[in-house]
Amino acid sequence: MWVGLTCYAVFGGADFGAGVWDLLAGGTRRGRPQRQLVEHSIGPVWEANHVWLIFVIVLLWSAFSPVFAAVMSTLYLPLTLAALGIIARGAAFAFRKASTELWQQRLFGACFALSSLITPFFLGTVAGGVASGRVPPKLAGGDVLTSWLNPTSVLGGVLAVLTCAHLAAVYLCADAAREGRAPLAAAFARRGIVSGLACGAVACAGIAVLHADAPALFHGLTHRGLPLVVLSAVAGLGGLVLLHRRRYVLARPAAALAVAAVLWAWGAAQYPAMLVGGTTVDQAASDAAVLSACLIVLAVGAALLAPSLWLLYATFQRRTPATPPDARPQRPGSP
Repeated sequence: MWVGLTCYAVFGGADFGAGVWDLLAGGTRRGRPQRQLVEHSIGPVWEANHVWLIFVIVLLWSAFSPVFAAVMSTLYLPLTLAALGIIARGAAFAFRKASTELWQQRLFGACFALSSLITPFFLGTVAGGVASGRVPPKLAGGDVLTSWLNPTSVLGGVLAVLTCAHLAAVYLCADAAREGRAPLAAAFARRGIVSGLACGAVACAGIAVLHADAPALFHGLTHRGLPLVVLSAVAGLGGLVLLHRRRYVLARPAAALAVAAVLWAWGAAQYPAMLVGGTTVDQAASDAAVLSACLIVLAVGAALLAPSLWLLYATFQRRTPATPPDARPQRPGSP
């Protein structure tokens, strides 16, 4: 389940970040090249990336139902807002491509961009609520407002938006370079460096927030999870150096590793508790028969899903071949 969450953050998070850069691209004329690149890059994969979120939710419900019930009943407000954001984002993205009128493209584009901004923020507040121990191990046991409107949750939401934007900028650099659009690649490289530095600054400022608001999480991150925190920092700085040197393809795994290490640091800091101060993994786990059935289904599903996703990503990461001169349509009367 944690691997699925990591995949959603690394792949789906980049899709949300692309929407953030779509929002900040500028006016219609100035922002057209950037928005065209965003549409070209995420168009084939953005729906597929939501498979990871569905996978995590279904597995949490099946294998750890007490945790599922506690989280969903306490944090239903931000989860509902995130779900609405995902729906609005997908619909707006599809309708903008199909629209012919400029005002329609602007309307759907604004909806797509704003949804891409608020959805990771609300997902980050959910993570902050769970990590700070504001979800008690019972049905609707936590406060429906303060469980996600608190310093740790706001920190989680801001970090989610910034990391999504950073991932998207790094990924779009390589896409632009592969298409031979060097100026656009350099522009996204600058965005990647700025967003990466912003992530680091917010993370450093968040140390004081966690120390005061989530002491159990702070203790776990500075002890058991510390090696992963260091790994995230090293990978993040390495990715910025690679961006500066225009090694865009190598910057991708470095940025992904930085984000993945942060998630795994959270997991290591909280383990074995699934709900801080309450339910452990063993206490929340379903019966052995249910867990065995889940493992069998996962094995069968992975055998189908893993090669399918690999083929999807590999297909659309190839450079579009240029049209040979003799294959271009000719004007009537030309030789």
